[in-house]
Amino acid sequence: MKTPVMSAMATPCWQVEEFVVARECSQCNAFQSVSTGVVYEETGYVEMINCAKSNKDEYKSCRSALMEESRFWRFEGTVVGLTVVFALLVVMRQRALDRLASEKVRKQIESI
Repeated sequence: MKTPVMSAMATPCWQVEEFVVARECSQCNAFQSVSTGVVYEETGYVEMINCAKSNKDEYKSCRSALMEESRFWRFEGTVVGLTVVFALLVVMRQRALDRLASEKVRKQIESI
């Protein structure tokens, strides 16, 4: 059984060298995602980096602050929405149990 080994040519330079970000993280357009492929598919955002030793320009997948912020607020909204729904369910259940208890006490008083 062979174990997969990445050759030095297949490894991106930013994984083995120091690099400088040449262009900040930005969203991919349709042409970029079709023409260059895999890098853009991970997050939909990419940054251009320049590797120090080899002096190569490469693209690296990145996370956008705007994307992360929108995900955070979507999560927060979902949590608040679920909190409200379950709080209403608790109130409704408590009222139903109170009604049953009151009815039980009323029946006990009537039987005296």
